[in-house]
Amino acid sequence: MMSPDLENCTNLYDHRPVARVLIPLAYSIICPVGLLGNALALHVIFSNITKINSITLYSANLAVSDIMFCLSLPLRAVYYGLGFHWPLGEGLCKAITLLFYLNCYAGVNFMTCLAVDRFVAMVFPQSLVKLRKVKNVRLVCLAIWLLVFAQTLPLLTINLTKTEHDNSITCMEYPNFEGLFKGLPYMLIVGVVLGFGVPVVTIIACYSILTRKLRLAAKSNRLTERSGRTKKARGVIAGVVFVFVVCFSPYHIDLLQYMIRKLFYAPDCTELQSFQISLHIT
Repeated sequence: MMSPDLENCTNLYDHRPVARVLIPLAYSIICPVGLLGNALALHVIFSNITKINSITLYSANLAVSDIMFCLSLPLRAVYYGLGFHWPLGEGLCKAITLLFYLNCYAGVNFMTCLAVDRFVAMVFPQSLVKLRKVKNVRLVCLAIWLLVFAQTLPLLTINLTKTEHDNSITCMEYPNFEGLFKGLPYMLIVGVVLGFGVPVVTIIACYSILTRKLRLAAKSNRLTERSGRTKKARGVIAGVVFVFVVCFSPYHIDLLQYMIRKLFYAPDCTELQSFQISLHIT
């Protein structure tokens, strides 16, 4: 089903007075904290270059993706600060959009790799040891970057900016994609399932099995249980899963529910505006 005629939906950005303050404020905190934290992580990893292993390689690539993601935030903060107006041209809009999504989903994949790597290390330490060899891990990291780049590359082939009724120019907004692809809802649903659904199920499954193994190990070794190491490890696992779900679930669930609704009926302007607001929040 098609959405309402977007030319008649003039209220999609009526929340700009609030957004132009809160979103740049949030980005002004996330950007420096993210850059500093991930730069420190890279420093720690590469200061022990002789101890590079599968975990440090995945962690280093995750830190790089986070840094590149943070680098896309200042110009996006400017865009929101100007009230959803992008005066910097189509080319830079495409570059920032590509940088944003490329590193967002690269990060998801590297977090998944870390979960699988820890799962393999504990559950199949001998039979699948080759998967954790540095040479093979480097190939996996390269494959992830190439795969995510191939998935986001189509963004460069379409116009990501649009002149609105008030002459403001929007960039990287969902309504700008409407009508460009006939099967857009199907494409985005598949994208959510593959880009978020599969990773989140994999992460939860791997860490659930790890938690169970740790609990059983603690029961069989009272000394380990008394030391508190098992409890701390389970706490770290719970924290990783919690952060992943909190950071990535709201946006993808929001996108999924709206696309499913579009399969059955055409949402009106009020629904589209609500969807826009929720996208900006998540």
